[in-house]
Amino acid sequence: MTNKKQFDVIIIGGSYAGLATAMALGRALRNVLIIDDGKPCNRQTPYSHNFLTQDGSTPKEISTLAKQQVLAYNTITFFEGLVVKGVKTESGFEVQTELGREFASTKIVFATGIKDIMPEIVGFSECWGISILHCPYCHGFEVKNEITGILGNSEFGFEFSKLISNWTKDLTLFTNGKPTLSDDQKAGLKKNSIEILEKEIKEFEHLNGRLENIIFKDGSKQTVKAMYTRLPFKQTCTVAEQLGCDLTEDGYIKVDAFQKTTATDVFACGDNTTRMRAVANAVAEGTLTGMTINKELVDLHF
Repeated sequence: MTNKKQFDVIIIGGSYAGLATAMALGRALRNVLIIDDGKPCNRQTPYSHNFLTQDGSTPKEISTLAKQQVLAYNTITFFEGLVVKGVKTESGFEVQTELGREFASTKIVFATGIKDIMPEIVGFSECWGISILHCPYCHGFEVKNEITGILGNSEFGFEFSKLISNWTKDLTLFTNGKPTLSDDQKAGLKKNSIEILEKEIKEFEHLNGRLENIIFKDGSKQTVKAMYTRLPFKQTCTVAEQLGCDLTEDGYIKVDAFQKTTATDVFACGDNTTRMRAVANAVAEGTLTGMTINKELVDLHF
């Protein structure tokens, strides 16, 4: 890569965590570049909840207002693009976008989120984030007391069923095959009137992403209005790994209490670092990241 204008910080990812990082740095008078491809993982989710002052706003409304407020700081620049390459240099880092644009910085932040890996069940992806949900704290109140399902098995299926029973008593655990639950777990579910259904699922019948029925491979169906599950995932961006960042056993970018990765001068925040997928958490991590980076940049002069 050729030499380019040197930013203090490049932030890859311009959603909640990235924008919060940028705001903290902009208020600290830092020269910051945000690079974002405009495809947040929650773009299909109709409403965001459990975030003070923004409860019930759409994800787009929150991010649009956040971007406007962040770009009011004249040391912050926003560039629309997809970063595909990063290298360590003597002065910091250089990154390259899919269309060949190159940028340089002293420090770098990955706020790139994760990519959910959808099961190959008809209708699942259309319902994801709308009526097939990952978090009751974000969406449970809106489907309270509805006919609800858990798609899962083993320890996860049991523990998530326990949790969701706080929001509804009309609850079924769909194992999509033979249950792998212990006798104690089965007894606990039965005690709380949580049915276990092991039929294999063929399709999620829905209307514009709103669940109506689960259709099973044996031809039967069951009405369900909301479903919770946890999906496998992969990192949306692999550039952090190119720069030497380690991943946890679960596949998240490994960070310390100050959002520092295992690679010097590389930070990460938001959904790519934690199972706690919530807007409020992403904003908190981003703010901490920006404050930590500014302190390190100050320390370079002393």
